[in-house]
Amino acid sequence: MDTPAGPARITWHPGRKARLVLAVSHGAGGGIEARDLRALAATLPARGVTVALVEQPWRVAGKKVAPAPKTLDTGWRALWPALLEPGLPVIAGGRSAGARVACRTAKELGAHAVLALSFPLHPPGRPEKSRADELLGSGVPTLVVQGGNDPFGKPAEFPSGGAYELVEVPYGDHGFAVPKRAEIGQEEAVAMITGAVSTWMEGLLE
Repeated sequence: MDTPAGPARITWHPGRKARLVLAVSHGAGGGIEARDLRALAATLPARGVTVALVEQPWRVAGKKVAPAPKTLDTGWRALWPALLEPGLPVIAGGRSAGARVACRTAKELGAHAVLALSFPLHPPGRPEKSRADELLGSGVPTLVVQGGNDPFGKPAEFPSGGAYELVEVPYGDHGFAVPKRAEIGQEEAVAMITGAVSTWMEGLLE
């Protein structure tokens, strides 16, 4: 699909008797093949959620470095009408940089809620460079799913009192990978993500 930032791509995973659309984009260092995005696309359609995996123009063009945040927002905004086409409430989501885009644009686009996977609260080792204002400013119900060992922000670093829910994936890094010595396996960690997101979405529909 054409956007002012270049061609982007939406890969649809239609839900069975869908009641929601979850539109999720990737981070600045990877694509829609990320383990959490793949898992959501594989599990949520059977639970009545259509999943739309969004590839930003820079990724479609084969570039290795993401552009400035405002360019990411431009691409996301341009795709929003297509995400609304099924006629269902749309949850804006993303991992890492994609989560920031979803938070920044949710209110203006009329998103039903925001799913923030591995929200990059700050650059690694730079907690003073907080991006908490983006998360707190989403203006809609927001779920953060965060790895317990994420160098971009561990769960305990997130501000208290915000209008969002936070689920921790123990031992997980920024990509939700868990070390072999961890008390949970990789499949269990991924199941925690899909389970938490499914439960949260059910609550949104009540």
